[in-house]
Amino acid sequence: MTSPSSQNDREKVVSKLPPWLRQELKIRTAQLRVDIQDAVHQGISHWSALASAPSPVDTSGAESFSTWLPAGQWESFRSSSKDRGVSLIQGLAQSVQLWLEMNPAPTVKRPSVVRRIIVCNQKGGVGKTAITAGTAEALAEDPDSLHPVRIARQLARLAADEEAHPADGHPGEGRPAEGHPTEAHATPFDLEDLPGLGMRVLLVDFDPQGHLTKQLGQQPLPIGGDSLTCHMASEAKGPLSDLIVPIADDRFGDRLHVLPACTDAFLLDVRLSTVRAREAALERALAPVEADYDVILVDCPPSLGLSMDAAIYYGRRRDAEQPGASGALIVVQAEDSSADAYDLLTSQINDLRDDLSLDIDYLGLVVNLYDGRRGYIATSSLQAWMDIKDPRVVAIVPDLKEQREAVRVKQPLFVYAPKGDQAVAFRALAREIS
Repeated sequence: MTSPSSQNDREKVVSKLPPWLRQELKIRTAQLRVDIQDAVHQGISHWSALASAPSPVDTSGAESFSTWLPAGQWESFRSSSKDRGVSLIQGLAQSVQLWLEMNPAPTVKRPSVVRRIIVCNQKGGVGKTAITAGTAEALAEDPDSLHPVRIARQLARLAADEEAHPADGHPGEGRPAEGHPTEAHATPFDLEDLPGLGMRVLLVDFDPQGHLTKQLGQQPLPIGGDSLTCHMASEAKGPLSDLIVPIADDRFGDRLHVLPACTDAFLLDVRLSTVRAREAALERALAPVEADYDVILVDCPPSLGLSMDAAIYYGRRRDAEQPGASGALIVVQAEDSSADAYDLLTSQINDLRDDLSLDIDYLGLVVNLYDGRRGYIATSSLQAWMDIKDPRVVAIVPDLKEQREAVRVKQPLFVYAPKGDQAVAFRALAREIS
């Protein structure tokens, strides 16, 4: 069935496709950034140009499918199908299958230098661990499936709102933001289904408290055995790769791994004090496993000691590495104490830059656990972060229950609530810093 369209000389076509084939078409067009209507148009054109029809496609369970084709193409296709003795549904399925075969899924683009993301803030309790885990899970998601993503226009929208309605200093007049939108802002156009990024990711639990390890359902390494601390102190008892464990779930494949924490890291600064070139200790320890990963995320402790120096050094820009590929991702909250801790951390980073002549990039600020309903303190603090243009805010993660519930059941957030607002925000963050 067809109906005319006044736009672009196309007409609407209604037929049927089996669900599995329609899903493959949806995923492939998203991967290649091609409109579905263009893919179907190309597939029919190629099918019609063949000397004979290709092998039959299983169309059992076919369901309604509609798209827009150039005027006249469907009638021509109908005639070709009749000449070849196949139904319109079979001919359409063969055309779509032919397009899929001629347009294979793109391979995941791997960085030439492993990316190193240092997730940090001297203040505890801002949610560094949740941001580290969520970003890693978003980076490792299946590239052959579609996942809901809230694109970064949320930040532009917030900035535009503040320009139109600047804060006037009166408490209680803050507007809800990400996670608590007004009806005017809650539109379906904020979401887009996109393929996963498919990166090979290593999470490094660099905090002796081991929250990241436990949140992902793993056990900390035992005291007295091998650990990252031992490797940094040049006292390794075996290959570092033997300590790394996978996070098992189909959406990650075998792409998401974690290096568990050990409580011996409480003494890391003491042990580093006698190590030669101690700033490079973390880099030396992780070097043997870097080739196995595209991205390494380090969940830093709330510290400004020698271990933090080693983490910052590890995130420096290396030779031949693009600016912004690696660096510090700073997690803050929309409240005053985060600002004080931010000043201390940036002072440490800048001192290390100057003392060792390093290029250390800021990947951005993540405002975590935001809830505009908390009023003036939250909204005015958010605006203060937004006003810092370098580094700029790259994500606003709402304060919702899904993350806390995932921690309670010791599951990754993307396994527990893959379509929740927090997972959607993490996917946007992963793309923003990629």
